Order: sequence, then structure tokens, then C-alpha cells
Amino acid sequence: MQDAEQLLNDGFLKVFTQIDNFKNTGSFEGWMRRIVVNTCLDYLRSTSLKEEMAMHVRAIPAEESDLSVTNVGLDNIEFKELVLMIQTLPAMTRTVFNLFVFDGFNHKEIGAQLDISEGTSHWHLHQARNLLQKKILKSDKNNNITYEARRI
Repeated sequence: MQDAEQLLNDGFLKVFTQIDNFKNTGSFEGWMRRIVVNTCLDYLRSTSLKEEMAMHVRAIPAEESDLSVTNVGLDNIEFKELVLMIQTLPAMTRTVFNLFVFDGFNHKEIGAQLDISEGTSHWHLHQARNLLQKKILKSDKNNNITYEARRI
């Protein structure tokens, strides 16, 4: 949480120090959002964070099977709960997931922004989906909600 606050502050500092560079060709909000997103991406590209993530990825055990949870499961989860589940993902996996799902970037664009290969971007998205599916199923067992799961 402290990292997020620090990155937001850094982003706003860049916005205020570079406000002279705003050309009025698009929306101010879009320009400002781009600066904040790029600030966060720069942080993720840092070498110390990459090393930390690489150690975490090696520690994750191989997945036994792929499960897919239908939308019935997502209908029973509150938005806040889903956001909390996404926030618990490893940093790089969460970043790739957010860029792909929420920001609409493709794997080639994600790879270029994060300085990773397209294949690595695909892997992180796959990993995020698997981890979220497991969390949803675990939540299902704890809340006794019926989800429909199927092999893919």
C-alpha cells in the first residue's frame, strides 16, 4: 500500500513539473493518467523488483490442472472481494493482468512496456488466471456458494 501511495505521489510530482509539456491536443486527464501509469511501469522495470519477482516465480509450484470458473462464480463475488484477490497476486503477474484486462493492451505492447517477452506476458496472464480461479474456488468453499467448474 505504501508503494502505491508513493507511486501516486511521484506521478503527481511529474505531472506538476511537466505541466508545461501538455499540448492541449487531448484530454488533460488522459495525459495525466499516462504519466502516472508510466511512473508505475518505470518502477516495475527496476532491477531490484525484477529480481524479487524472479525469486517469487521460481518458488511457485507447478499447476496440477487448469480450471475454468464460469460467470456464475463471479456473480456471487462482491467487487471488493475480487479486487482484493487481484491485489494479492505477485507484482509482475498482477501488472500484466491489469494491463491486459483493464487497460486493453496486447501481449506485444505489455512486453515492450515491461521489458519482457510476449511469451512471458502470456505466462503471467495465465498464472494470474489460475491463481484467481483457485482463490475464487477457495472463497466458494469458505462461503458454501456453488460454482460451476470445468476443465479446459
